[in-house]
Amino acid sequence: MVVLAVVLYFLLACALSWMVLFPAGRAYVSRRLEVVGSRFQRSLQNFARRSGAQAGAIGSESAMAMRQGGGFLREHKWAALATLLILMLPAMVAWMASSRTMVGGFDAPVREANQQVAELLLGEQLVPPPPLPPTLFMTAEVEVVRPNLVSASRDWALLDKDYSQRLLQVFRIMKERHGYDMALLEGYRSPERQDALAAQGSNVTNAKAFQSWHQYGLAADCAFLRDGKLVISERDPWAMRGYQLFGEVAESVGMTWGGRWKMMDFGHTELRVDGVRKKQ
Repeated sequence: MVVLAVVLYFLLACALSWMVLFPAGRAYVSRRLEVVGSRFQRSLQNFARRSGAQAGAIGSESAMAMRQGGGFLREHKWAALATLLILMLPAMVAWMASSRTMVGGFDAPVREANQQVAELLLGEQLVPPPPLPPTLFMTAEVEVVRPNLVSASRDWALLDKDYSQRLLQVFRIMKERHGYDMALLEGYRSPERQDALAAQGSNVTNAKAFQSWHQYGLAADCAFLRDGKLVISERDPWAMRGYQLFGEVAESVGMTWGGRWKMMDFGHTELRVDGVRKKQ
């Protein structure tokens, strides 16, 4: 029964739309009304001959009403359009309500991000991985990309607790979903080390002491482990794909990713907290 009502409503809406929006439709309806009116008038006139003059008068008035109806539609097309919209309003509301349900899947990334943040705040406290051997950070390949990395701090305890939990969550997602083993290259950075890096030029960093989130334990630089070696170079396609995934996951848990900066830093993430970093 409901399906039949919907079909009839749809056909009525289509007919009204065709009549209101297209001149040919209005002309056709007007002609059909006049034909029907004429036939009705003749029928009434025949009936009037048998039943009296009063019935003939009624027929004439009915035919005239039919013709006036067609003229009214032509003269008041905007009013007719408004009427059509009113008729279609219930169907439009129902369609919009159903559309929200149908396309809800597009909100999945947002829901997933919110769920991941909720897990960080309410779920288990993740434990940092065991420290990596210092020799991993002393190879020639590493020195080319990150000089003096061996002296950088990789102490998870010096990082902000909220930030470290988010970063550990990123490490877990990268491993479980994408198959990448992550490595912390540098976490907390002292003001003295920050100034020393800034003195090496803008190709290293533009931030001086206390201009970086590293000084507040709210930033870290990360890379990948493959076959027991650190892979940092962006020229490695496997690593570059990993950095892209790393950035997506980091942003999904509310962190800022350095890969979107003008001076791109693909392994860098930070958690910006209002009122923490000093204004310079």
